[in-house]
Amino acid sequence: MRMPPFVPALGLAALTAAALSAAPDLDRPFAAYWAARSPADALTAGRAIAGTGADFDAVYARLRAGRPYKADVPRGVQRLVRRSPAGEFPYTVEVPASYDPATRYQVRVHLHGGVGRPEPVTRGDGSIGALAGAEQIYVMPVAWAGHEWWAAPQDENLPAILDQVKRTYNVDENRVVLAGVSDGGTGAFYVAMRDTTPYASFVPLNGFILVLRNRDMGIRGGLFPNNMRNKPFFAVNGGNDPLYPTARVTPYMEHFRAGGLELEYAPVRDAGHNTAWWPQLKDTIEAYVHERPRDPHPSALTWQTDSTSSRNRAHWLVIDRLAPASAAPAEALPDLNDMPDGQDPGFGARTDGMNVVQVVAGSNAAAFGLQAGDLIAKVNGRALPAALDFTDYLGLFEDGAALTLSVTRNGQPVELSGTYAPRPMPRLTPIFPWGAPSGRVDIIREGNTFRAVTRGVAAFTLLLSPDVIDFSTPVTVVADGRTVFEGRVKRDLETLLTWAARDNDRTMLYGAALPIVLAR
Repeated sequence: MRMPPFVPALGLAALTAAALSAAPDLDRPFAAYWAARSPADALTAGRAIAGTGADFDAVYARLRAGRPYKADVPRGVQRLVRRSPAGEFPYTVEVPASYDPATRYQVRVHLHGGVGRPEPVTRGDGSIGALAGAEQIYVMPVAWAGHEWWAAPQDENLPAILDQVKRTYNVDENRVVLAGVSDGGTGAFYVAMRDTTPYASFVPLNGFILVLRNRDMGIRGGLFPNNMRNKPFFAVNGGNDPLYPTARVTPYMEHFRAGGLELEYAPVRDAGHNTAWWPQLKDTIEAYVHERPRDPHPSALTWQTDSTSSRNRAHWLVIDRLAPASAAPAEALPDLNDMPDGQDPGFGARTDGMNVVQVVAGSNAAAFGLQAGDLIAKVNGRALPAALDFTDYLGLFEDGAALTLSVTRNGQPVELSGTYAPRPMPRLTPIFPWGAPSGRVDIIREGNTFRAVTRGVAAFTLLLSPDVIDFSTPVTVVADGRTVFEGRVKRDLETLLTWAARDNDRTMLYGAALPIVLAR
């Protein structure tokens, strides 16, 4: 008997029993699939499963049930090494002595401080030590000079280590917390801006996001604080910390919280750059993360990236292709990267010298017809030095002055005229300066309907899960105010197996990939 396509209407136990009994020939290929030691090996094993001609529902049920976990696995502190073409990455895993393979365990991935050491060295005996909290599995990678938490090799290393742990131990995929101390706390901010999908929450302790602005750190690609809004944070800093005192950190924490980040911030007035406060805050932090498991299929996502080959995914949203940024998106996109810093005349344009970087919808700049990407050559016929910032120059004019702007747009001269009529507003200074062009999608899912606002994105893909999508009814996608897709979507076994192999996650399975093209 074939199962109905909308899985949530069925009990998982009933679905699993019916589907498994309908496909007894899957035992052998699934044994190979569960034995795979990497996503690449799992993808190969998945092709063998598809080659059996298996029914979608039968495969889906087995993936949802997950692998059988062994009882005779190592417990205590395990010193391990991940080997890759980029080198060897040591790490430790601390497993409770009472580990039960039938129980799904919370995981804390803990990033240590002091990452400038010349060699990779496991700290102490490899255990979590004095920072132990609730019973859980602790995963402790190692960072060192050239392989800091914000270095390119760690972008691959951290998810690969977590994948290895999930292949051996029964991890609760929706209770994986990324925490760190000092450089590790700063690293937690970094990871949250680049790879949100595997984690339920982030716990930066004695870290400071502004450290990542240092050009000497060699960070590749852009950093987008707004990406942190996808997950909750618990942050701690000390008032007497000589590196990152609360007097310096608190304004940023307040800005993030006011901008929509779910953040619990615990400044410890007399604390230095240490974790002497852990015994007092341990239970509070553990309760905070326990009460906030990850939603594997969140109904709202926001993601910005300057790469379409990596760092371009948040759960079921994948940004495939970037496009030149328009003057403004269909709706305003508030950005945590914009830090209030005094007042500006309120012309409504962000500029870098005479280059227009962004134009605020409905602003005086938009009324002139300015667009992002314009290069301002003259004002009222007067050429301006490149070293001068355009918005600073505007401060010389009185409200109501008639201006003619001579700009270069896509290599062609354009004349724009209007009346200078600024509205004073808070000056916004970017926390991280804009580099390469980037694209952003803010999207909300309500049943089978998706509504997106985009900026600088030409194409993206929606991963549709049977857990939240009714494949028996049409799917509608509205982007920037227009319907870009409406129709039925067929479940696809290849998509199911491909993303299951990549994610190694029982709770995050996709039945179809829906490409959305906004611009050719």
